Amino acid sequence: MDKMKILVPGAGPIIIGQAAEFDYSGSQCCSSLREAGHKVVLVNSNPATIQTDPDTADIVYIEPLTVDSVEKIIEKEKPDAIIPGMGGQTGLNLTVGLDEKGVLKKHGVKILGTSLKSIEMAEDRDLFRKRMVEIGEPVAKSGIANTIEESLKLAKKLKYPVVVRPAFTLGGTGGGIAYDKEELEIIAGRGLALSPVKQLLIEESILGWLEFEFEVLRDKDDNAIIVCSMENLDPMGVHTGESIVVAPSLTLPERAYQKLRTSALKVVKGLGIIGGCNVQFAYNSKTQDYILIEVNPRVSRSSALASKATGVPIARIAAMLCLGHKLHELSNRVTGNTSAAFEPSIDYVVTKIPRWPFDKFKLADRELGTQMKSTGETMSIGRTFEESLMKAWRSIGQGEGYPEDLNWSKKKLETNLSKPNDRRLLAIWMYLKNKGATQKSIDKVCEITEFHGFFVERIAKLVKLEIEASNSKKKVSDELLTRLKQNGFGDKHISHLTGISQDKVRNQRKKLGIVSSFLMVDTCAGEFEAKTPYFYSTYADQKTKVETGKSIVILGSGPIRIGQGIEFDYSTVHGVQAARNAGYEAVVVNNNPETVSTDFDASDRLYFEPLDREAIFEILDLEKPYGIVLQLGGQTAVNLAAHIEKYIKDEKLKTKILGTAVSNMELAEDRGKCGKLMDKAGINMPDWAAAENSEEVITYAEKIGYPVLVRPSFVLGGRGMEIVHNKTQLEKYLRLETHATPEKPVLVDKFLEGAVELDVDLISDGKNIVIGAIMEQIEMAGVHSGDSACVMPPQSLDKETEKDIIKISKKVAKALKIVGAANLQLAIKDQKIYLLEANPRASRTLPYVSKSTGYPLARIAVNTMLGEKIKNLPEILPMKGASVKVPTFSWLKITGLDTVLGPEMKSTGEAMGHGPNFGTAYLKAMKGGNKKLPTKGTVFLSISNKLKLEFGNIAQELIDLGFKFIATKGTAAHLRNKGIESKVIWRISDRKQPDILSVMREGNVDLIINLPTGRRAATDGAQMRRLAVELGIPFITTLTGAKAAIDSLKEGELDYLKPLKKIKF
Repeated sequence: MDKMKILVPGAGPIIIGQAAEFDYSGSQCCSSLREAGHKVVLVNSNPATIQTDPDTADIVYIEPLTVDSVEKIIEKEKPDAIIPGMGGQTGLNLTVGLDEKGVLKKHGVKILGTSLKSIEMAEDRDLFRKRMVEIGEPVAKSGIANTIEESLKLAKKLKYPVVVRPAFTLGGTGGGIAYDKEELEIIAGRGLALSPVKQLLIEESILGWLEFEFEVLRDKDDNAIIVCSMENLDPMGVHTGESIVVAPSLTLPERAYQKLRTSALKVVKGLGIIGGCNVQFAYNSKTQDYILIEVNPRVSRSSALASKATGVPIARIAAMLCLGHKLHELSNRVTGNTSAAFEPSIDYVVTKIPRWPFDKFKLADRELGTQMKSTGETMSIGRTFEESLMKAWRSIGQGEGYPEDLNWSKKKLETNLSKPNDRRLLAIWMYLKNKGATQKSIDKVCEITEFHGFFVERIAKLVKLEIEASNSKKKVSDELLTRLKQNGFGDKHISHLTGISQDKVRNQRKKLGIVSSFLMVDTCAGEFEAKTPYFYSTYADQKTKVETGKSIVILGSGPIRIGQGIEFDYSTVHGVQAARNAGYEAVVVNNNPETVSTDFDASDRLYFEPLDREAIFEILDLEKPYGIVLQLGGQTAVNLAAHIEKYIKDEKLKTKILGTAVSNMELAEDRGKCGKLMDKAGINMPDWAAAENSEEVITYAEKIGYPVLVRPSFVLGGRGMEIVHNKTQLEKYLRLETHATPEKPVLVDKFLEGAVELDVDLISDGKNIVIGAIMEQIEMAGVHSGDSACVMPPQSLDKETEKDIIKISKKVAKALKIVGAANLQLAIKDQKIYLLEANPRASRTLPYVSKSTGYPLARIAVNTMLGEKIKNLPEILPMKGASVKVPTFSWLKITGLDTVLGPEMKSTGEAMGHGPNFGTAYLKAMKGGNKKLPTKGTVFLSISNKLKLEFGNIAQELIDLGFKFIATKGTAAHLRNKGIESKVIWRISDRKQPDILSVMREGNVDLIINLPTGRRAATDGAQMRRLAVELGIPFITTLTGAKAAIDSLKEGELDYLKPLKKIKF
């Protein structure tokens, strides 16, 4: 085949429904294309991912994934072809848009892999249904609606409940189950607004049927294999991304399996799909009937799970199939001596559990349906379903890592059983436990949940074991301990049940020889010798030999969650590269199936394990590594530091904890010790106190003086943080949010209202310090840094202040004896610089800084941990132009959540823009995050009294830019006093027309600036902001955000297009 220049679009920033699975698929695709000798041009707007690293492709653009933006890249780079199927729904929709505009035809760009006709046939609900009928495959009774009225007519014919599926959306966006006319009007209206083609499928309900998925690879000659089957524990009615999933399917009889397998291969052929795809079925276990639900004509979230479950590099093979290769021509990289046409067989059980954000969003609607709400997922591998499930529970990173007792009434338990929600598995466990896991209780759970009895019986078996352990009264027999471990019970769980310390549990089992066996993920159930360095632990099988060398163990960050996202996987992959370059074997421990770090060939050895003490200790015993890196896995890895240090000492291991000493990491986390150290170093910190009970919280707040920032200690992503302005508000916070204890104090900080907040990323070898960047937060003080747009270099600081910041940052790094990476959060108020927080680890912003400057900071940080000294680097890394990072939010997916920003982080991802000036960078970043600002039209203004005085100049600047205003009465009166005219409308709470909701629905608003304070403003504003989300109207809720938007519009977006640079040093 002739060598080509191939354009690969990414998926953009991480949002619920489209997460890091496309980081994995796009990276694998680029790697395989380059290995085949092709030149790869990658475009993506997401700076956090390893996919946009300059080493991933020959040319990398961090640009908006819009038709206009990518058209310019095509004009400049002149690619021969495009692969649309590696960037999720974004990549598909972008390619369709480029084709419809005639861009691909004009520039002679051919589409590789599945044709647009086939993509449309799979994505267009009506065409898909017709094609399935043509080839004789069963589909649910349904009809196509393009209006709410058509939806209602179809529902009347099909009978309620009905399922609403919008066309060409991701993660079930805009869909739902309607049980009556009122619900259908709401869901259909939302779905039509969100479907790019304004089309809905209204489908008969098959609630209660079981759901199965088949992952398929097919080449152009119709050779195809099933990579694996997967089974959802939740029956139909819950999006597969929200369900607990096992692989392979465990309850499907052989005859039914073959029937679905045959159907999947027939459907993929009938649609003409080339590469990887996912086929979803509903199956009635009583009648053995099945129905096709949908087909994803691309690699998907399920592809990532199937890939990690089997070890088959699906995206890599799919990329080769897109080039025209045949399955039998491609080697199976797992066995090394079979072809990719070899259909995998696995002799273990994989369990996936989603990670939901409801620990942060306590008031959000927790009920699950056909629209995704989870931010990430974890995966575990065990010899049995029981072991796999318990390992997944340990891996999810929420709570204690085992089923915790719920003090719920019988009624509340049964409600949580009957309605799909994030706590249903725990509700099943507790219901069975309360009933002694009798057969009657098992049958009742099956009846209420419609879970298959196979799974409920095995959960009941685990519950019985838990009851037996609880009754052992601080003495667990060797026989019981053996059974507990073989069924997946963690040491921590056993300790909780028996009252015996984890150390004693571990010592008892070690004396019995109960230690982890590490088995290889081999795709062939042991039939062929495998070469994959990809392992999982079990206590239920014989020990096998694992070849180890001089290694560095790197802890990953686990499932993606708000506050700890894909940026930590970026750093992990760079850590692997640094360790390898230094001559070590790089070993990764992680449990996230969506990421690049868990690709079997991304490291020398991969352990797919929980990130807890037990799993890490077992790996340390096996590997006996030279060193272990804790700085790259976010707070998850840092929280294990003290336990790992103690274990290394107790077991007399020679392993070194690389980088900043654990004592200094703990010092940075301890506000008292850190405060004293900074005071000694001459560093200002805001007044603060650590309260051990609620009374102390109030006493300290009044002593420090309102406003104060209150938060639990050792938090991630600002969880539980709130800015409090008076005693009444503080008492309410203490009732709702947290209980202060001596072990877990509540921190009370003086809130620096109106301060300019800054982030500093730095690298240190213990002596020499390099400032990666000083980033200025665009949002006002009090908005979590992860939710604030930020710019580098800073736009409002003079050179002297920048010099002071560099000086202070170096002082902090030296005081904490930083080795490796660190992030500082600073604030400037009244010309005084304060240190708010020091994090002695790789930060959320490290990839953004690396891509803006061209220096791979994570890799440099690991080099310093391995003893390399910093040489030939300037005091602060240089950069040209401006770079802006903006957060992306998944408001659409989570109902009941207000969109006003504050100290608790709410964003799920980020986009980046770069340009010669702030305006270009900011506008590109906004487009990259799907938040394009209008350049003309009507702005709705609703400004609180407190902020009206500061807003006058901004309003005039908007008038100068050519915008018109509509406003509520108070804001309009204030504008009139300033000589600015606006059209007056009613407040929502006035219950008169026209109000802002009706004006928005009529399409007469282009931008909303809503700066709220006060209860009525909050409730009125919440309704308006929610509707703005659903209608796609951009909105701004902070004064500083409004100023930044106006500044960028005044500067304008220059015609600027440059690929990412890479610095050689």
